[in-house]
Amino acid sequence: MDKDLYYMKKALAQAKRALLLGEVPIGCVIVCDDKVVGRGFNKRNTGKTTLAHAEMIAIDKASKKLGDWRLEGCTMYVTLEPCQMCSGAIVQSRIDRVVIGAMNPKAGCAGSILDLLNMKEFNHQVEKTLGVGKAESEALLKEFFTDLRIRNKEEKRAAALGEDQDSGSNTNL
Repeated sequence: MDKDLYYMKKALAQAKRALLLGEVPIGCVIVCDDKVVGRGFNKRNTGKTTLAHAEMIAIDKASKKLGDWRLEGCTMYVTLEPCQMCSGAIVQSRIDRVVIGAMNPKAGCAGSILDLLNMKEFNHQVEKTLGVGKAESEALLKEFFTDLRIRNKEEKRAAALGEDQDSGSNTNL
């Protein structure tokens, strides 16, 4: 198996953990010298913090494990194109390369909306490889958002039924 696909499967396993918690299924691993040194999955809702993106968690763990904020020589594998916050953290941490599963046309800052990873104005640019594990990354996201729409419809329907019952009971007073 191709090395990029091997590590992307580890990132996908992290994304599945997020899915089980009802989080947007995004997973990430950081590899240095063929060893996973950081991993993370999206915990924004369960952690109640904007900062709990998979990439941010993985960067924090890798920095602690390696004992340095500079992650030079490392490759990040992430199932969804990083947002502006995570792209900035990738540049700041000096990660050499990012392998991305699915692109994010609504919020991606590694090429979709803009490319923060390769701005010549910054003192560090990041090599990118796109589309590794794309189908499985997209399938996890589709599963999550399909289920979310169904839950939202059911909640609206239940709320409407509750209002109908409340308004009906008021006429009996």
